[in-house]
Amino acid sequence: MKPSLQLKIGHQLTMTPQLQQAIKLLQLSSLDLHQEIQEALYSNPMLELDEEKPADTEKKPDKDREEEWNGEIPKDLPVDANWDDIYQPSNYTNKPSSGQHDSGDNQDFDKFQSVTESLQEHLLWQLNLTPLTDIDGAIGLALIEAIDEQGFLQTTPEDVLLMMDHEELELDEVVAVLHRIQQFDPPGIAGRDLAECLQIQLRQLSPETPHLEHALKLAANFLPQIAARDTRLIERKSGLKADEIEAAVVLIQTLNPRPGEAINSQSVEYVIPDVRVTKVDGRWKVSLNSDIAPRLTINQTYSKLVKRADSSSDNAFMRNHLQEARWFLRSLESRNETLMRVTTCIVELQQGFLDHGPEAMKPMVLADVAERLELHESTISRVTTQKFVDTPQGIFELKYFFSSHVNTSSGGECSSTAIRAILKKMISAENPNKPLSDNKLTALLQEQGIEIARRTVAKYREGMNIPSSSERKRYKQTL
Repeated sequence: MKPSLQLKIGHQLTMTPQLQQAIKLLQLSSLDLHQEIQEALYSNPMLELDEEKPADTEKKPDKDREEEWNGEIPKDLPVDANWDDIYQPSNYTNKPSSGQHDSGDNQDFDKFQSVTESLQEHLLWQLNLTPLTDIDGAIGLALIEAIDEQGFLQTTPEDVLLMMDHEELELDEVVAVLHRIQQFDPPGIAGRDLAECLQIQLRQLSPETPHLEHALKLAANFLPQIAARDTRLIERKSGLKADEIEAAVVLIQTLNPRPGEAINSQSVEYVIPDVRVTKVDGRWKVSLNSDIAPRLTINQTYSKLVKRADSSSDNAFMRNHLQEARWFLRSLESRNETLMRVTTCIVELQQGFLDHGPEAMKPMVLADVAERLELHESTISRVTTQKFVDTPQGIFELKYFFSSHVNTSSGGECSSTAIRAILKKMISAENPNKPLSDNKLTALLQEQGIEIARRTVAKYREGMNIPSSSERKRYKQTL
């Protein structure tokens, strides 16, 4: 075949940098959006906070102020441009948020800064306060480093002795330091297994604690039998009576089998609702939470410096940043508008939930909202991910309102979320001595006209972390 040239005409969809940025902002959570805004403020001199003006100062509309510069800027960036070439995120992420306008002298930084220490840091703090020799301190450090998140020691004194590689060091000294650490907070720390962990906690109780001696005996020798509730075998091997065993088991159940979890190693994150739903004059009203992000505007001082015919590098720098700032503001406006439209549509479809709770939830999928708003399902998915709404029923992620359905005997549909709420209500009201089995729960739902299989009931129950009927009965008998 001879080489030849051919001319073909085709269509290709290319995303402009503006559209890429709009999609990026649309899928950000409120916390991520706040950080994105801060980075834009630090990197773009054309953006500034829209701070409140004095009452006697006339405030011009944002659109009028935006046009108060002599120059023309193209409405669109080139399709083949890369937004990252213009928009460079800043590394300054530790500056105060826009909501903090107090002077530095008047701020109480203890209200804004908190230290959440890990389990190892908590133990090392206690070790530093304990009078020890240098070698004992090194032993304690090695032992603490070998404690896992649940508080159990993952090594042995013999291994620590070999690791220290000290000629005059003996095993008894390592064991003595271990016993010292086992007296640290939280109680039960540094146990080599569950039995030792429980015994450490029991020995820290007052000697006058009722049934303490029996509990120590059971914790040391009969934990598997206690888990299996084999009271007869424990009676026969321990020589204790049934009532003594039961009282000792009750005391053991007050202990913490995972003491390390008492020290939270992760900082607490609070959910900030993006949208609020309130009832005004008998109608549900949707409003954006204006506190989640600072208000931005164009810096008029810098924008007026842009010159139409100037082709210098400085003028090009300002023109590019002004164009970027305008598109950033438009992307934020588009994000808020889309979020409001989607939330309003969800509220219209789920008014029963807002009035009566989860049991009145209607089945709804992404396509239902997308069809009503004439948007793509992927857009609905982005809007509802990590976005939260504050309702009279509580704060929920927008994705919570989407669920599959189960047919009813009347020909209608029932939401899976509503079925879960009904199941939870049935189980909470059941007789503790005769818990409802999955078959019984299925029959009760079918009596209400909900056509559902037993395996589906089991799946919903397990999804809510509710044990089976036999496990619930065994648990309630031990209380």
